Amino acid sequence: MGRVVGFLDVGTNSARMLVVRINPNLTFRVLSQQREVIRLGEGEFQKDRLQPEAMERTVLICKRLVEMARSLRADEIIAVATSATRDASNREDFLRKIHRGTGMDLRVISGREEARLIFLGVSRAHHFPQQEALFIDIGGGSTEIILGDQHDFHYLDSLKLGAIRLSNLFSLSGYSGPLSNQVYQNMKRHVRNAVLRSVQRLRNRDFSLAFGSSGTIQNLAEVAGRHFGEKKNNEGLLTPEMLRRTIELLRTKTLEERRKVAGLNPEKADIIVPGASILETLMEDLQIPSVSVTDRGLRNGLLVDYLLRTEFGYLDSTMSVRERSVLQLARSCGFQEAHARQVARLALTLFDSGREAGLFAFGEWERELLYYSALLHDVGMFLSFSGHQDHTYYIIRNAELLGFDQKEIGIMAALGYYHRKKFPKAKHTQMQALDKSGQRIVRKLALLLRIAETLDRSHGKLVDRAAFLRTDDGRLTLELYAPEGCDLELWGLENHRKHFFKAFEESFRTRIVHRTEAVS
Repeated sequence: MGRVVGFLDVGTNSARMLVVRINPNLTFRVLSQQREVIRLGEGEFQKDRLQPEAMERTVLICKRLVEMARSLRADEIIAVATSATRDASNREDFLRKIHRGTGMDLRVISGREEARLIFLGVSRAHHFPQQEALFIDIGGGSTEIILGDQHDFHYLDSLKLGAIRLSNLFSLSGYSGPLSNQVYQNMKRHVRNAVLRSVQRLRNRDFSLAFGSSGTIQNLAEVAGRHFGEKKNNEGLLTPEMLRRTIELLRTKTLEERRKVAGLNPEKADIIVPGASILETLMEDLQIPSVSVTDRGLRNGLLVDYLLRTEFGYLDSTMSVRERSVLQLARSCGFQEAHARQVARLALTLFDSGREAGLFAFGEWERELLYYSALLHDVGMFLSFSGHQDHTYYIIRNAELLGFDQKEIGIMAALGYYHRKKFPKAKHTQMQALDKSGQRIVRKLALLLRIAETLDRSHGKLVDRAAFLRTDDGRLTLELYAPEGCDLELWGLENHRKHFFKAFEESFRTRIVHRTEAVS
């Protein structure tokens, strides 16, 4: 039968919903595609706060989109928020409003994660074997730049440049006249400074193709094709000359005149020129001969990512993007891989047996986060051993791990922080950064990670396996398989008993297998 899934992208300017039916053989059928202008970032970028009217408008529109998806019998809705929400100091307030108004959880993703998803959405829709391509997506609040081939990305960047952000910066909100050449050139100078790092890294790369996604680039291409393209130009190509003439056409008109230009979406008339300045600057500085315009983007990337990560999916390689991202970070910090993998293995056996013993009702999502947290728990030692749990938290929290949303990163960072020294308390900054469900997960999984770490305290892999089980009298026992003995590890366990009781409301006995004595 398959399942129906909705994919919602809540951007700075628009909200886009894609609803598909995914079949067991991995084929899928699009049931609906919707786009609504929300202007969530309107008035935000001068104060770093989402404005009340913009939030209320967005909640109402998202509610309609969710209702539409539900009417198509969507089993699941995957919803992400990007630049406007990501950069807002009051984003938690907005996320609560969204949850109350729609019943869904809106995940905030990092700029690099947004870039990765855009790459997935665009690259999987176009065929360019054995070539590198550049991908440009110009949104309302950010611009994503990606370099990659058909199968993987080689460079990701997310810039705080967008059509609405730039419009606000140059005080164009409410302005209805033509834009002078001086103002436009000032915009380009600002853009040039902002893209300098990416341009320097990409200038000498031999990419033969460039793809442009997002409504801004699509609109510019539509206007250019109508006014300056060849009569039978249906290829969706935008050249520097076509773009230059299009900008001159739009810049010199009043807002009202711009709204009437053939091919231009009237809703974008006030922000199209700032958006165009970003594209023109990138095409000039990277010497891009043409941009192939695509209607694929973030929401399509969410679908591809879903197919890669769920029971319906397949993997491009033997390792998921999440595991690749975690191992790349861990190895860049010079972690002790043998120890980390041993702790991760023990943590998973504790999780699986603890779930079977009724200690908690967590599922595969929490199990996966525990696994990655265990792999990363000691990365802070890259900076120093003293207080390395603090460094671990900072590194995970700020690494922009690919394939994860901000909540998942927050949980993993907190688990890394609590693998030693302090136990989780509500007053801690690390806990206050999480919602209630995240705090509940950390309180319990932190104990499993601490026990797993303790059981490889000597880094000697003395404990082959650790598992919780219920004895006939109903008591909880932690059974350790340690043929050679593990006295140091057993001594360390005593430090966790009090906090284990607080987290799970019961204590445990310890039993050693393959030893003559038992420790209790």
